[in-house]
Amino acid sequence: MLEVGTKAPDFCLQNQDEVEICLRDLRGKWVVLYFYPKDNTPGCTTEARDFTEHLPDFEGLDAVVLGVSADSPKTHRNFIAKHDLKITLLSDPDHEMMENYGVWRLKKNYGKEYMGIVRSTYIIDPEGKVAAVWDNVKVRQKRSKNKVKYEVVHVEEVKKRLEELQNG
Repeated sequence: MLEVGTKAPDFCLQNQDEVEICLRDLRGKWVVLYFYPKDNTPGCTTEARDFTEHLPDFEGLDAVVLGVSADSPKTHRNFIAKHDLKITLLSDPDHEMMENYGVWRLKKNYGKEYMGIVRSTYIIDPEGKVAAVWDNVKVRQKRSKNKVKYEVVHVEEVKKRLEELQNG
């Protein structure tokens, strides 16, 4: 994982419409960059819907939201159409960007080890530096405090942190 304060690795990847999106072209804006394992899986769908729901809030904070997985642009288009998503999804089939951001790692599931995407989120500031990091993200997490149960929604945490960063 990249550390807060380090320069975010540059990237140029195709989006769902096969248009190249490069970090250098987003200089001057805040970038919310989230990595997820696979289109149309339950957690990834929830996360994409949550970012879509909060997209006007992020845009109001002058932030661009980009989701990244190894899925193809065509698969991204289908995912977007099926769930009426409004966010931009980038395709990293060779895992190069994921490796540069430290999210392509050894995972374990039911005793098997394999390389895969660890769900992670970065906020990149307008100068291109990492401003916040979430590793091994749980999209929605049940918690309790003083016997009161509540749900923590990752996207809301990201939005709150972005507001804090912008307000100093």
